[in-house]
Amino acid sequence: MKNKINSQVTLVGAGPGDPDLLTIKGAKALAEANVVLYDALANEELLSYAPKKALKIFVGKRKGCHEYTQDQINQLIVDNALTYGHVVRLKGGDPFIFGRGIEEIEFIESFGIPTFVVPGISSSIAVPASQGISLTKRGVSESFWVITGTTSARKLSADVALAAQSTATVVILMGMSKLDQIVALFQKESKGGMPVAIIQNGTTPQEKVGIGTVDTIQEIVAENNLSSPAIIVIGEVVGDSKKRSIFYTELKSQHNKVLVYGKE
Repeated sequence: MKNKINSQVTLVGAGPGDPDLLTIKGAKALAEANVVLYDALANEELLSYAPKKALKIFVGKRKGCHEYTQDQINQLIVDNALTYGHVVRLKGGDPFIFGRGIEEIEFIESFGIPTFVVPGISSSIAVPASQGISLTKRGVSESFWVITGTTSARKLSADVALAAQSTATVVILMGMSKLDQIVALFQKESKGGMPVAIIQNGTTPQEKVGIGTVDTIQEIVAENNLSSPAIIVIGEVVGDSKKRSIFYTELKSQHNKVLVYGKE
């Protein structure tokens, strides 16, 4: 007689990139996985928490190339849960911050499969913090926006224009391909001197950081080959961060970190 398959799916937030930033609960979920489906932004070192016999399936995208469409991923999760039991869906950052986590949950639950969510540390707050950038600061910034730079229609979110009119700190994910449009919106609001940080591969050994202003950041990006995946942080708090002001480049430090600072 076959053992009954106890199907369930746990969405686990992998955090911003540094494997040490996975939560304890996330590690426990991985340890109980029969199958792990993981994204490109989930550090592969985290797979070591899963049993050796667990299936590990890459379902992310790299350099714009998708291994699977979202519909295929949804079906793959369900098929593996019904076949093997406990599926851990390992997603970069937090599953519910631009991670399509709720879409996957809704699809899975339509098959009657129990689902659980383990929140992750979102890159939108962890990556700036790792550079000493406090998104809020009394007397400087009372709030912050977190915006996707590229919508499902492949356009810049209209919220960026609204954010540019505010005094809040603005954090933009997936916005590097729209950097020229973002700069133009802030310049339109006479904020050319506003400090900007661009943090590529944040919290990982491949981290690169560019610091400048709205007016200078595109030049800094071009000179130093900053590219996706990167987070854009715009606001006075960037100028108040612990690492600022002087232009310098530090190559191959003990963490292989590259820091590039521009004139404010």
